[in-house]
Amino acid sequence: MNMLLIALLGGCTGLRTFTPIAVLCWFAWRGQLHFSGWRGFTASVIAVGIFTLLALGELVGDKLPNTPSRTKAGGLIGRALFSAFCGLLLAQPLLLSPATAILVAVVGALIGTYAGWFVRTRSVAAFKCPDWVVAITEDAVCIGLSITFLHLIAYHGTAFLGNDGLWMTR
Repeated sequence: MNMLLIALLGGCTGLRTFTPIAVLCWFAWRGQLHFSGWRGFTASVIAVGIFTLLALGELVGDKLPNTPSRTKAGGLIGRALFSAFCGLLLAQPLLLSPATAILVAVVGALIGTYAGWFVRTRSVAAFKCPDWVVAITEDAVCIGLSITFLHLIAYHGTAFLGNDGLWMTR
């Protein structure tokens, strides 16, 4: 179940590169996810601010007509890197191997990238509406799913881990 949650969060990174990491930082800052060691930076106001601004910039930039496709090399590499980073961060509280978490997150991001592109292009054609209308819906789906998956990781992790849950507070 843990790997499924990492893959699904990776899929959200495939939709919007910075939204899942921004939501993860918000969860850490609010004390809903706990990281030790170098991962603790995610709970800082600076990390929350930086990743939130990046996510907001991406939400706006995605609607611009000259924005390159998410399936181009630059966008694809960025999505893979940030999903790998999310997987690496979440490997600790989920007691997963970092390499496994990274691999699963990247696969999720690649699937999410192409599935998101497919659904968006087909929806625009089917509904005969402007691209930005579908893009705003995609934004809402990505934000909602990122919050949902991180909520499952943070609050229901003990059910998936089978441990005493000492790493988290309620």
